[in-house]
This record gives sequence, structure tokens and C-alpha cells, in this order.
Amino acid sequence: MSDPRMKMVLVTPEIPYNTGAIGRTCVALNLELILIKPYGFSLDEKSVRRAGTDYWKHVDLCEYDDWEGFLADRKPSRESLCFFEEHGAQTIYDPEYQLDGYLVFGCESKGLPRTILDGMEDRTFSLPMLDTRVRSLNLANVATAVIYQAMRPQLGG
Repeated sequence: MSDPRMKMVLVTPEIPYNTGAIGRTCVALNLELILIKPYGFSLDEKSVRRAGTDYWKHVDLCEYDDWEGFLADRKPSRESLCFFEEHGAQTIYDPEYQLDGYLVFGCESKGLPRTILDGMEDRTFSLPMLDTRVRSLNLANVATAVIYQAMRPQLGG
């Protein structure tokens, strides 16, 4: 049986500050943070702890060596997985988020690997941007916007 909380999943994160900031948001909202290796940094780096401030020690953290290990251990249903990419065909306002869903984000420079996204086009979402001069947004900012939208019913929205 799965944990009845939403979970943030970062696949091969590269920037320690983003991971720390997302960890802090996870503490604020009682979410589990799942990290998929390899990382572009060490979790022991001061920058991870600095971004998470003194909350990092409270992060409910789970790590996996790869995506396949995550799938084998967690066995998430297809409907519980929501992938977030710059070019998702739908926006973050479209899905019906599951209370125990997995919100999956890729690394800062490349996003999610094609091997993960293949066949998941209907489960891939983007955060709308109105000005085409902006290529992408900061991962921590996008993750925070997504989680607050996903949790609106629980947060009184």
C-alpha cells in the first residue's frame, strides 16, 4: 500500500540549491522527497543544507540508484505519475492529481530522459509561460508552483 501523501521525485538533480529548496518545501507540506541518482553534487554539500536551512534534517528523504529501481520498489500506478517538462502537451492545471501521486521532475539542464517519458505523453505537463523569450524557469520555482496546484484541495483552495 502506498503512502497517502504526494511525493516529489527529482531525477538526476544537478544543482544543490534547487534540491535544498525543494526539500524545504517538502517539509512545509509534509511530502516525501525521492531522489534518483546520479546527482550533480553531494547531499553533504553545504549548499544543499543552506537552501534547506535548518529544515534539511527534517526532510523525509528516499534515494534510488536509478529509475528502474524506483519503479521496482514503489510500483506506482500509471495514473499516479505526473511528469513535468517544458514542452508538456497539457498544463499543470489539467490533471486530477492523486493524493498519493508522484510529481516527477528531471535535471535542470536536460529535463527528463526520453526513456522515462516515452509513452507517457498524456501524463506529461508544463507550467505555462506567456513570454516566449523565457526558455525555462528555475526547477525549484516550477516544483513549488506544481505542488501548490496539486495540493489545492487539501490546502483549502
